[in-house]
Amino acid sequence: MTSSKTRPAHAPATTRAKVLAAAERLLGEGSADFSMRDLAAAAGVSFATPFNQFGSKLEIMRALSAERIERMHRRAATAASADSVQRVLDVVAIAAAVMTETPRVNRAVMAAIGAPGSQPCPEPGAIRERSRALWAEALGDAACLSPAHRALGRLVLPDQLAIAFRGVLSFWTAGEIQDPDLRPSALASAAALLFGFVDAPRQAVLAELMRPESVIRSNGIV
Repeated sequence: MTSSKTRPAHAPATTRAKVLAAAERLLGEGSADFSMRDLAAAAGVSFATPFNQFGSKLEIMRALSAERIERMHRRAATAASADSVQRVLDVVAIAAAVMTETPRVNRAVMAAIGAPGSQPCPEPGAIRERSRALWAEALGDAACLSPAHRALGRLVLPDQLAIAFRGVLSFWTAGEIQDPDLRPSALASAAALLFGFVDAPRQAVLAELMRPESVIRSNGIV
């Protein structure tokens, strides 16, 4: 991520990486309220360096968020199913796995970038568009959607899948969805979106993913 503040054009990538790695360590230790001075010390850089590289703590959090999305893209490239619906579901599972690998870090990142009153992103829509691209790549040619709805599905599903996954993450960030339930909850949300775009046999498969007993695992409801 970049901001409106001018950054060094040829700053070593390792410096930026060191700052982000230090931020992850601090968040992983439960220090979500770390100061930029704390961050500089943890990264072994001067106090000014995090500001010079990112401009603010919020931009560091946005950079960490963007890195998660890029990690999802890299792993999604291995989802080789020829079935476009199954490929979307595979990418949902991949995205959920990325978030639950370091849940303390990722909850803190999501909470920071979604906090009320956060400064506007210097690149409005950039994260949403990169998220949309993840689902567009997963959907591909949408050959497994119903022919009657395929064109509409290709048009609207990538954006709606991005919004739906972000919505599930918001409940997870708030602690209302537990770590083991993130994957089935995200799969159920994606299945609900895909349901109206597929034929009856596929609807039966998606319906199974939406059943409460398939979604709720650890909160004592079932």
